[in-house]
Amino acid sequence: MSSLLEVRHLSIAVPERSGDPAGPGGAGLVAVHDVSFAIAPREVLGLVGESGSGKSLTSLAIMRLLAPGLKASGEIVFQNGSGPLDLLNIPNEEMRGLRGRNVGMIFQEPMTALNPVMRVGDQIAEAVSVHSGISKKEAWDRAVRAMEDVAIPDAGRRARDYPHQLSGGMRQRVMIAMAIVNRPQLLIADEPTTALDVTIQAQILALLSELREKFGLAMLFISHDLAVVSQVADEVAVMYVGSLVEMGSKKDIFQAPAHPYTRGLLNAVPTLKTDRNQPLRTIEGSVPSLQVRVPGCRFEPRCDLRVMQCAREMPPLVEVSAGHWARCPVVNQ
Repeated sequence: MSSLLEVRHLSIAVPERSGDPAGPGGAGLVAVHDVSFAIAPREVLGLVGESGSGKSLTSLAIMRLLAPGLKASGEIVFQNGSGPLDLLNIPNEEMRGLRGRNVGMIFQEPMTALNPVMRVGDQIAEAVSVHSGISKKEAWDRAVRAMEDVAIPDAGRRARDYPHQLSGGMRQRVMIAMAIVNRPQLLIADEPTTALDVTIQAQILALLSELREKFGLAMLFISHDLAVVSQVADEVAVMYVGSLVEMGSKKDIFQAPAHPYTRGLLNAVPTLKTDRNQPLRTIEGSVPSLQVRVPGCRFEPRCDLRVMQCAREMPPLVEVSAGHWARCPVVNQ
């Protein structure tokens, strides 16, 4: 199956400040390094990693919403109806036409993403008006239908509420309605269940699954929660300090993890069989700063399986089984 979205060798550089180790005028700190993945139509790719691993930066680069000064390189190829487009190089006007219409995004914090002095219905209707020439009333009606699609009760009345009048779960549903109102081909969900209690989290995940089936959505689902990703993803990619360290099917990642970092994450998750009298397993050490430049694997100082080669150069992604890749020189040994 051909890919709807293909990210090829994406790197994102952050400008250095005068106090950074490399000094002023350097090439910048590399926050995302050589990331490549693909998403097929109707497929869900789960992008997993700790805070600061580069997950959200990757999604913002796809939407071309990186903060001023951040520089993205590589290719982000999106298969529009008229042919492939490199989202990093198309004109701004063309990108604005795609953003929200062909590619929708659920942002991480609804309270900061929503305008606090604008009714939620108007905010969704505005997303419709930007991409179509329909009347204000038609846009409002579509906004209300989108709120109904995301199971907001009494949508016509709630559309007239302001964000502070809604619960956290309802605000997240409004964000989802805004993202799907134009029926995009690809939906990017950046930590859509963060700060929600377990019951509401389950409802949001069920809603995303229903919308995926109803509208035939492909999805990039970003999370640090392995349990959540295991419920929604078809394919999983694991990031560590800006690099992909493992990628494969959900079954490969959760039943036969290859990279030591992925194994460490899964071993740290408590289960019903976990001995409550014993401390939870952890990964020794801490995540290195981007300012500490090393030629080799960023996980090497914390890895129990490291060999001398790990410190000398960044390991390539190795195919450990069909469709299952890991960035580790010892996975086949």
